[in-house]
Amino acid sequence: MTKEKSENNFISHLVELRKRLIHSLIFLMIFFLICYFFSDFIYGFLVDPYAQAVKNDDTERRLIFTALQETFLTYLKVSFFAAFFITSPYVLIQIWKFIAPGLYEHEKKSIMPYLIITPILFFLGGMLVYYLVMPLAIKFFLSFESTGVTTNLPIQLEAKVNEYLSLVMKLIFAFGLSFQLPVVLSLLARVGLIDSKFLKERRKYVVVLIFTAAAILTPPDPITQIGLAIPLLILYELSIFSVKFIEKKVNNNA
Repeated sequence: MTKEKSENNFISHLVELRKRLIHSLIFLMIFFLICYFFSDFIYGFLVDPYAQAVKNDDTERRLIFTALQETFLTYLKVSFFAAFFITSPYVLIQIWKFIAPGLYEHEKKSIMPYLIITPILFFLGGMLVYYLVMPLAIKFFLSFESTGVTTNLPIQLEAKVNEYLSLVMKLIFAFGLSFQLPVVLSLLARVGLIDSKFLKERRKYVVVLIFTAAAILTPPDPITQIGLAIPLLILYELSIFSVKFIEKKVNNNA
């Protein structure tokens, strides 16, 4: 291959990458506008765990904002979050279309399952936050409220809408990304960087790393930290079985 032909191929790849990126951004912006139109419904969906957690207490609850632009910016943030969540599979498809022509048929078959399971695991992580972790965390934090009998003045939550929604979105992303652990370990096993023996021997170190990561990625409370750490430990054990399966498949094909 001549130098000129090599440069032409490189430029054509850059053009193709630019086209895929532009398509992804256009798709994201279209859904951002759609999500902003329905931002009230998205806001209601994200606030529902808080509403359900406090609906049976005797205190009249509300979410407040303390800056004129805060609610508007919150709706923009919520709309972008929802648009990104919806368009993620489309972005993965664009990435796949970019790299697929340069792969052999057996490589395509090997990568395809990861493209399917990646959004599924992210969605499962988000569901865990929404339906289990957030309700438990809200009840835990509300348990520190005081009626003022022992403190002279009552201590009552006046949650800011921006802070609450930022916390929910942060946790959904943190759990969704953390749930990609089996995908990452399986890919590392496929390229020969790790094996099942390696994962087993370093299990005790991984436990420490997982709880450390959970402490960094979540608020400083035991509910959300344990809520992230335990699923990750389970996913790590499942990853060992997945890596074993990959090893057997590679050995059978050898």
